[in-house]
Amino acid sequence: MTASSESPAAALASRTPIPDFFIVGHAKCGTTALYEMLRHHPQIFMPELKEPAFFASDLRTRFQRRAAGPLPRTLPDYLALFEAAQPQQHAGEASSLYLWSAAAAREIAELQPDARIIAILREPASFLRSLHFQLLQNHIETQKSLRKAIALEPARRQGKRIPRRSVRPQALLYSERVRYAEQLRRYHAVFGSEQVLVLIYEEFRRDNEATVRKVQRFLGVDDTLPIDTTDANPTVRVRSQQLDDLVHAVSVGHGPLSRAAKGTVKALMPKHLRTSALRLAQRRVVYGKPPPPDEQLMAELRVRFKGEVVALSEYLDRDLVSLWGYDRVE
Repeated sequence: MTASSESPAAALASRTPIPDFFIVGHAKCGTTALYEMLRHHPQIFMPELKEPAFFASDLRTRFQRRAAGPLPRTLPDYLALFEAAQPQQHAGEASSLYLWSAAAAREIAELQPDARIIAILREPASFLRSLHFQLLQNHIETQKSLRKAIALEPARRQGKRIPRRSVRPQALLYSERVRYAEQLRRYHAVFGSEQVLVLIYEEFRRDNEATVRKVQRFLGVDDTLPIDTTDANPTVRVRSQQLDDLVHAVSVGHGPLSRAAKGTVKALMPKHLRTSALRLAQRRVVYGKPPPPDEQLMAELRVRFKGEVVALSEYLDRDLVSLWGYDRVE
């Protein structure tokens, strides 16, 4: 391509470091842990901001939560995340929306056709259970029963029964998240098979180090350095929606009462202590260990999604039916 015909995006990218690998998801499948373990490697650069979600243009939020901080909306803003990358480093990012997004694979390939893609998949029923807890914690979901939340999907597809504070209503369509083979096809349509690495969450959980070294070899970096394993973003349940709303209101300061409460807290303690106190309140009062799974619901979900697991096994030429226990599902 000549300089005169070069697109503005290509011209900008030629002058700025651009990421060459992407952890594309899913959420609650170890993406945060993998991000944390990779970003400390001297040959890898990953920005402080996890989940920039820049290429998931079809999954934009309804409104920006003030507590979440700004997300990049333009290509210059996005590429600015990688300005500190050194020439010898592989630059990458992690956005768990990218595997779910129908647009992300194509948009990533348009900017970086040589990108390396890392997807992480989890047994569908346990994935949706953990995802449901995460959506409750993030104020996207308010229905505390997973069974009822899934039953609401037809209404929510029509824009009904959407929680008022839900910043991303598309996330409430749980069953669309586990169309794994369809999601992977979008990446294989624009990237070569050698550019896409599919990991299995249960294997990652069983042996963090072996999985991280596999990823390092895939990226072409030294896989002999020590690795500090981590369990990031554990699943929790919201004990009390009212207490969670109160802590959220104080941290964000929406509305006259919450602004008054936040103003009082700000007057009584400095920012670093205030942030620590709010996080402590969340850990000790608002959040708790998740209850045991509803085994009847888990069995029903496995019956419902067995076809997806069979399709994925055939697509990857790998026996995930047995690995995930779906050979016992009737």
